[in-house]
Amino acid sequence: MRFIYKQPLWLSHAIIHVCCFFLLIFFFFFYPLILPLFHFANTTTPTTRTSKTSVMGLFLSRNLACKFIYPFLFSKRVSKDLFPKQLENMMSLVSPRTGRHLQRYDQGCRQVVGCIPYRYKNNGTKDKELEVLVISAQKGHGMQFPKGGWEIDESMEQAALRETVEEAGVIGSVESNLGKWYYKSKRQPIMHEGYMFPLLVKKELDNWPEMNTRKRRWMTVTEAKEICPYTWMKEALDVLVMRQNQLHSKKDVDMCRL
Repeated sequence: MRFIYKQPLWLSHAIIHVCCFFLLIFFFFFYPLILPLFHFANTTTPTTRTSKTSVMGLFLSRNLACKFIYPFLFSKRVSKDLFPKQLENMMSLVSPRTGRHLQRYDQGCRQVVGCIPYRYKNNGTKDKELEVLVISAQKGHGMQFPKGGWEIDESMEQAALRETVEEAGVIGSVESNLGKWYYKSKRQPIMHEGYMFPLLVKKELDNWPEMNTRKRRWMTVTEAKEICPYTWMKEALDVLVMRQNQLHSKKDVDMCRL
């Protein structure tokens, strides 16, 4: 009698899971590096396109990892900072966005978006313990907050986070808009329309795209207002401080009611 081997159902499922696992690992590590190659030959500005697709690949890979790979791979005994650390090292190889072909304009005004990265020293909640992160100007002197052009392929919040990651190398939660300001460009005879967002810093990257051209430094609100040359950024900082004071006052009132 001829013997017919039947593969157990559990073994088939195991093989499928292993294949899916390695497929996710492949996209997680190599998608940011492979994607730019498909665009390189069809663009007249390879550096710009490559940098943009690389950044998109990195963020997509991070999202895939957070939703699918982390829960499957890591137990309580394994550090959950393993893959993010590798991504941070890759971030140093990604060039920041360059060029103005995707830049947004509103009635001739270039639209600029920036962030005020902040934290509370020693995990406090008092105004005097509030610290903000400033960066050195790429051209010229002085310190400022991360900012850059808002482009047509991203939301305002995405632009604010992107500029902060590129220039300051920090990641966090982008909060509600602090306001809109108009200011004159120092290099061109045009007006800029600037928007600023607070960003509660959750992680500082060891490597980031502009780490070789900019310095970053934590300081108090008073120090930041003294060293920053931009009036509109100082006004945005005042709005942030006022908002935080109101928030903490409300929390104090709620605690008293309890």
